[in-house]
Amino acid sequence: MKLFSLEADMFKLDGGAMFGVVPKTIWQRTNPSDSQNRIDISATSLLIELGNRLILIDTGMGDKQSEKFYQHFDRVGGSNLVKAIRAHGFSEQEVTDVFLTHLHFDHVGGATIRDQKNRILPTFINATYWSNQEHWDWAVVHPNPREKASFLEENLIPLKKSSQLRFIDQTSENYTKCSQLPFSIIFANGHTEKQMLPMIEYQGKTLVFMADLLPTIGHIPLPYIMSYDTRPLITLAEKEVFLKKAAQNNWYLFLQHDARNQIITVKETEKGVRLDKTFIFNDLFNH
Repeated sequence: MKLFSLEADMFKLDGGAMFGVVPKTIWQRTNPSDSQNRIDISATSLLIELGNRLILIDTGMGDKQSEKFYQHFDRVGGSNLVKAIRAHGFSEQEVTDVFLTHLHFDHVGGATIRDQKNRILPTFINATYWSNQEHWDWAVVHPNPREKASFLEENLIPLKKSSQLRFIDQTSENYTKCSQLPFSIIFANGHTEKQMLPMIEYQGKTLVFMADLLPTIGHIPLPYIMSYDTRPLITLAEKEVFLKKAAQNNWYLFLQHDARNQIITVKETEKGVRLDKTFIFNDLFNH
């Protein structure tokens, strides 16, 4: 097995929305904002090479939306996902699986493209796309009004129509040792229903792809929760359980949305679980 970190997008989001009830005077210590109160956000994907399989975890925003849409997020350039895949010597046609942690637009937008005939088609034509039934129903069948703006039909319906979409076999409520893919999955429900966090055993380390359970190092303290979360008290409880296990087991946490810190470990302190060490992906793993 080999892992590759892929920077799909760099953009900005409102710092207040990213930290909820936490005052700016506190959160800006770890996540400095610009003149419009926005903080830097990345959308980083992972690529797993395993035998004849090439598995992509999340896809960023993609490029098929309007210029006005992307201006809301002050995105730097276009989507870099396919470029990043090619930079590692692969092509988009070689991707066999696309694992979607959840279906918000900044995680699933790059899963499809708009062609010259204005059709929206899967970006990875030979890949199986993985979600789970409960989250799919939450996003597509009965989306709630508060979250609906993040579940864009143009990102989701073409996947269903393509017949490339499949659902993970969930063997327990919060944890699944996945039979279809080479990693285990932690389920988290505070941010959105049945978000999936891959837990990958790699080079003697346990690497957890954090998605939106822990967006940045600034979100490590328990009350530091995004306003985007649909059930913040559930997020708080999930973070508490997860971070204790991460500290006890020396898990390496891949921060998908942190524009400055790629991988971290955490430790127990008198104030609770806090940051231990930070790592650069290519320095931590030998290739």
